[in-house]
Amino acid sequence: MKQQKILIVEDEGHIAEVLIAYCKNNGYLVEHFNSGKGVIDYINDNTIDLMLLDLMLPDTDGLEICKQVRAFSSLPIIMLTAKTEEIDKLLGLEFGADDYICKPFSPREVIARIKAVLRRTMEAHENDHSQSIKQAEFEMKVAEHEVTFKGKFLDLTPREFLILQLFLEHNGRVFSRNEILMHAYQDTLDISDRNIDTHIKNIRKKINEVDAKADLIHSVYGVGYKFSKQA
Repeated sequence: MKQQKILIVEDEGHIAEVLIAYCKNNGYLVEHFNSGKGVIDYINDNTIDLMLLDLMLPDTDGLEICKQVRAFSSLPIIMLTAKTEEIDKLLGLEFGADDYICKPFSPREVIARIKAVLRRTMEAHENDHSQSIKQAEFEMKVAEHEVTFKGKFLDLTPREFLILQLFLEHNGRVFSRNEILMHAYQDTLDISDRNIDTHIKNIRKKINEVDAKADLIHSVYGVGYKFSKQA
């Protein structure tokens, strides 16, 4: 089982240090942001299992980040805040938070909450008869956001996963760069379609790390790309 990764968005240095230490001591990988800047892009481009999100950040509202994430991801979110009013708790949960912890808190309580939310998420996935795609020695579990090729796990970013999903669901169909962009960047259009070339290059590289001879994603001159065993 791959090591789970926690994203901590917390501007108070001493709190962040304690959370990072406790998460690492409990076997989690950790990434930390001390403001909201760059958080959405990071989530889009990396595989995260859970986010600890402070409500009051110096440059943005944690609720707004939560709302933006929920527009494209079911990433589990635990909100951290010094506000204890019931209205704030309800508002946080309405914006899509999975749990809510008020400061001051025990780091052990935070770890217990992380484990509980991750366990609930895993159980929901196991109980959900989610879509499984099998194509050309790939097996993709959509809800679990996992894909294997010839039995080997492919560590794809969220964008790469969406692009490969599109190809696996439509074997042999040619997609323009713009069509792929619209599928992979549903939350924003301020992206060059040349970004797709970079994503395709990275997906091919990860596939070739499993099988150097695999040639499955083909360029179609003047059009875009297609997935097929045949060029």
